[in-house]
Amino acid sequence: MPQHRPLAVTVALAALLLAGCGAEEAQAPAPGTTTAAPTTTTPAAEGTAPAGEVPQGVAAQYAVLDEEVAAEGGRTSSGDWEVAYIVEPAEAWFETTGGEPTRRAPAEGETHHLEIIPIDAATGRIVPDVPVRLEVLDENGEVVDAKELMFFHAEFFHYANNFSVPEAGDYTLRATLQPPSSPRHGESVEELTLLEPATVTFEDVRLEPAAP
Repeated sequence: MPQHRPLAVTVALAALLLAGCGAEEAQAPAPGTTTAAPTTTTPAAEGTAPAGEVPQGVAAQYAVLDEEVAAEGGRTSSGDWEVAYIVEPAEAWFETTGGEPTRRAPAEGETHHLEIIPIDAATGRIVPDVPVRLEVLDENGEVVDAKELMFFHAEFFHYANNFSVPEAGDYTLRATLQPPSSPRHGESVEELTLLEPATVTFEDVRLEPAAP
């Protein structure tokens, strides 16, 4: 028996070496192939919504807009436009003067803060860079006040200004919207929208100066 021990040890060592080689060959890629790097998932940036979902801030903007229009205004359509309005008491706002925000309080005689919201009817999006002029007409069709509206950054984007209404009554609001002044992307002119101006009216709008 002792004379067979070297042979047995040799066979055992060979088996171990073959097993180790087989493991290495199984782990190594075949000639001519590449090994893909492990994939990792990058978490979404904080405050953004997963793909296919509306960001919380955008959803909140349109929810507040719908609530205020339902409570204090109305909507109408003209061509590519959907236009909403909101009536509020005269408001203060911040203007940038010398690079610093300066609060501008309502001027004497200003009674109402009138808002116009131009919306792309095809997408439901509020449209920026729209020149808007708003006129307030009395029951005789006379203009009692008219102003160019400013673009406001607030709970929702809108165009507005403070107006002076002489007395309580039912008025007509007439808003004239020009096409957006911003450049556009597109393959052809035919696919562009909001190229035409629009004038819309809201009749029997009750305007009552706020109590002192």
